[in-house]
Amino acid sequence: MSWDDGAPVIGRLWSDRFLEAFGPPRRADEALTERHYDLAASLQAVYEEAFFHRLRWLRKRTGLRSLCLAGGCALNSVANGKVRAETDFTDLFVQPAAGDAGTALGAALHVWHQDLGRPRAFVMRHAYFGPAFAEDSIAAALRARLPGFESEGGANGIRVRRWPDAAGLDRDTAAALARGAIVGWYHGRGEWGPRALGNRSILADPRRPDVKEVLNARVKRRESFRPFAPAVLEERAADWFDGAQPDPFMVTVRPVRPAQRPRVPAVTHVDGTARLQTVSRETNPRFWSLIRAFEEETGVPMVLNTSFNESEPIVNTPEEAVDCFLRTRMDRLVLGDWVLDRTT
Repeated sequence: MSWDDGAPVIGRLWSDRFLEAFGPPRRADEALTERHYDLAASLQAVYEEAFFHRLRWLRKRTGLRSLCLAGGCALNSVANGKVRAETDFTDLFVQPAAGDAGTALGAALHVWHQDLGRPRAFVMRHAYFGPAFAEDSIAAALRARLPGFESEGGANGIRVRRWPDAAGLDRDTAAALARGAIVGWYHGRGEWGPRALGNRSILADPRRPDVKEVLNARVKRRESFRPFAPAVLEERAADWFDGAQPDPFMVTVRPVRPAQRPRVPAVTHVDGTARLQTVSRETNPRFWSLIRAFEEETGVPMVLNTSFNESEPIVNTPEEAVDCFLRTRMDRLVLGDWVLDRTT
């Protein structure tokens, strides 16, 4: 990687031998073909063959049944979802910042336990370790980005309100989602790792068969094959997904129960699976409350969840959230206690 012009440029990641075996790479403006699909599927199959071979060896050597994974390959959620079926491991934990960013945690824990001999007490039940911003910071961001927003008519086709109670806001937002709104959802501390887990998320109705096309046209502008994930109430997950276990970090793919697939087409892959996130009332009560309100509205205990960004890193500050909302065509932004609704 080089930074010669102030922006990262990644060099070629493949060898001449790879080109000889598989042909030229796809250009950014080139349409996806069956060849590309077949190559991707074959690479996944080869990865899984090597992955499960290694895990079976590890299980035999150690005799252990609990497995912890880290590193970039640990984010291969398709393979992760098959670990229990393909090996004798019964418990699986995948560090949510499993790539290079997560090595800091491993180094710190190694020193704490191995070098200092401290007892094991920390249990990583969530990934909400990022920065949080107070309501006055949110209000300052609104004043900077939407001058005059406090007037009765709002500003620039945006109506801005501050809700007096969180429960009422959750119910109103759940109803908006059920009507087809695309909602930016920004609360509390940001997520650590590559997944948006309900604090820096864009949400939609998983029942809508057209929502992937709507999201890509109006907000995400990404490849059509990239799926969107369901965030489901933890206590309802087994009713909707085969073999579901708590997965707060969105790191495993599970089959959607066949009877439920027609009800949530927006989050069901072509092979009948989904990369689910289970949401616990204990670890994220606000996101849980919203999904519960959506269940009361629709009978479906999940929402479509994708990262709050548009061809950029996930938003962090309130200013970044407002900017992303203004330059895309989201219908609503919930920013702490504040709600921005498009009126035009």
